[in-house]
Amino acid sequence: MAGPIHNERDGPQLLGRGRAVRRTVNPERLFEEFPAPSYRGAQEQALRDIRDAFAAGNDVVLVRAPTGSGKSLLARAVAGCAQRADEGDPSDATGAYYTTPQVSQLDDVAADDLLADLNVIRGKSNYTCILPDERETPVNQAPCVRERGYDCAVKHRCPYFSDRAIASNREIAAMTLAYFMQTAGSEVFRKRDVVVVDEAHGLAEWAEMYATIQLGPRTVPFWDELRVPEIDSIERAARYADNLAGTCERRKDELLAQETLSAADVRERDRLQELIGELEWFVSDYRDPHSPTTWLVDQSEPRTRDASADDPAGGPLTIKPMNPEKYLQHTVWDRGNKFALLSATILNKAAFCRQVGLEPDRVALVDVEHTFPVENRPLYDVTQGKMTYDQRDETTPKIARMIVRLMAHHPDEKGLIHAHSYDIQERLADLLADFGVGDRIQTHDRDGRDAALEEWKASDEPDVFLSVKMEEALDLKGDLCRWQVLCKAPFLNTGDSRVAHRLEEGQWAWYYRTTLRTVIQACGRVVRAPDDYGATYLADSSLVDLFERARTDMPDWFAAQVDRMTAPDLPAFDPQAALGGATRTARSEGASRSSRASEVDAGHDDRTSSRSRRSQRSSRSSPLADVWDTDE
Repeated sequence: MAGPIHNERDGPQLLGRGRAVRRTVNPERLFEEFPAPSYRGAQEQALRDIRDAFAAGNDVVLVRAPTGSGKSLLARAVAGCAQRADEGDPSDATGAYYTTPQVSQLDDVAADDLLADLNVIRGKSNYTCILPDERETPVNQAPCVRERGYDCAVKHRCPYFSDRAIASNREIAAMTLAYFMQTAGSEVFRKRDVVVVDEAHGLAEWAEMYATIQLGPRTVPFWDELRVPEIDSIERAARYADNLAGTCERRKDELLAQETLSAADVRERDRLQELIGELEWFVSDYRDPHSPTTWLVDQSEPRTRDASADDPAGGPLTIKPMNPEKYLQHTVWDRGNKFALLSATILNKAAFCRQVGLEPDRVALVDVEHTFPVENRPLYDVTQGKMTYDQRDETTPKIARMIVRLMAHHPDEKGLIHAHSYDIQERLADLLADFGVGDRIQTHDRDGRDAALEEWKASDEPDVFLSVKMEEALDLKGDLCRWQVLCKAPFLNTGDSRVAHRLEEGQWAWYYRTTLRTVIQACGRVVRAPDDYGATYLADSSLVDLFERARTDMPDWFAAQVDRMTAPDLPAFDPQAALGGATRTARSEGASRSSRASEVDAGHDDRTSSRSRRSQRSSRSSPLADVWDTDE
């Protein structure tokens, strides 16, 4: 892959400087709008602090609320404070939006009786047509979008249009962040008084992802017909994007001229429309001299090269924005008068504001106390070495052996292994099978992750789930999971041009803070209530290094967990004991395969003290040497 190409603009122009916003939200209604019959933990104090923050004239209130503190209930209370239609002028924005980047979080909201007045709307592809011959057809491919001038006799009962009408006309509309951003500029979902963003810690990253343009055979319907030049500058990328947008427009018009479209035609038409918008946005933003966005372009090698061509052909392109403040202005900040952003892991207010284009002086931070006893959420140091790319072959077998010991330590309790990548997941699964404990292990692939997760959660067996990218939006309360292992510090991929660009500029604090945020999110998966309990084991020694580097950005409640971290007293390596108390014959039969276990890393002393490990880690040569990883 060719190196990244990027443009530099003038310094950031932060939202909020000199911005005059009418005080419309009524924070005095917070307590009456709180949907639960009583408060738990620190919720009542949190409502007081949120009320005072809005009453002081802040446009945005960041609510840093730990896992299990009831963020969705706080979010509903804030949404209920929005101006109502009978309280202002007809032209005033009224009502509220609730949005979250996590589909599972929206599912939880939809299933919560206390949040029944959050009217949920999803994208068309999530609904099926109700016409007799189209019962398995998604609404985005139904006759109403396939046939020109189609007049649907049952449109008033269409599940999508019904939900959309309800959400657009009620006080609180709930949707994913992706849908919320896609409806910017919509006549249906116009500006409202209050916007509440739950799980808002990754807002900048989500915006970067949504605004990224992928140009290749999987994303451009007629890619094989195109001649793609070698892109050696952002200017050339913009010229090519401009030309491609015109080509897409002509192709779309050809489809629109047809009386009837096939399902494949509809998909192509919709993709072309989406692509045109993406390309036009990029060209407009790049050519705007006042835009603060930095654009990067990566280009892959083409499948074949014509050495005789005067103008060498290039391969697929990825056009990426960094800190897309203008994009967020259009898709989020222009959509409301007042905002509440909730998360457990908005770790640094000033840094967060810079990333998303907010003026810190117009933003308040409310910290909600963690009321779960620290002894119920212990961290344990079981580090076996570094899991960087060049040391993984040595460390992974040691971690596998340690997992067997943890399985024996928790013989009748379900466990979760955060493998970080599918490569690590596959290695661990193979090693654990070789050790004879594979029958207690469950895994998933990219396509079946949700189904595999639900199967594991529904099982009464004390199985261990080898997961990838499940550090967030996962509620494993009670006996659903009592212990978990972090196999690798979840550092961002330094092979990504955006990450590399920031590190070239020395933004190491951002890098470690982003990683710490993911770790804190992961630690909250297994302790979901004050009387719940669950252990988190750290297997990668880089995690302890991370805690040292990012200490100043730690919330106090997580720092208390880190300060209490110890090395546990684990049983000896015994695959038979690791199979637990389950009665399945296959497990006892599988233990016979454990004869090879002692041959793997037999010389490793996994009882090395936590203190000596930390002494060994202090000899790192450079920050990049500790975190370099090209895994995905």
